Amino acid sequence: MVSGVFVENIPLIRIAIGWGRAVQTPHVVLDTGFTGDLQVTPAMAVELGLQVTGVTRARIANGDTVNVPTALAYAGMEGATNYIQVFISNGSPLAGIGFLTKFGYRATVDCKYRTVTLERAR
Repeated sequence: MVSGVFVENIPLIRIAIGWGRAVQTPHVVLDTGFTGDLQVTPAMAVELGLQVTGVTRARIANGDTVNVPTALAYAGMEGATNYIQVFISNGSPLAGIGFLTKFGYRATVDCKYRTVTLERAR
């Protein structure tokens, strides 16, 4: 089980993301409205040495559709490692539904008690 935290009204989880020999363990926003795997900032992408492998069209929160560069990386949670698609965009780093699905997690976000838990579905 993974426990996250709330900062103000934002649920955060910590992940490990890497490429080559570079690894970071940032807190990222758990965004259940984001259907992709992970979004990182351009600065994080440079620090990790991510190489843009494509561009995808994505609908953002305000309803607009934009072109977003993508890259391949690996992510780790609780000893498991998976390859993920990373969107490179300004804004907060986000973990989305695709990320949770690849690791087989069920997310529970309790706003009243300000808790975030990820449990592997059995």
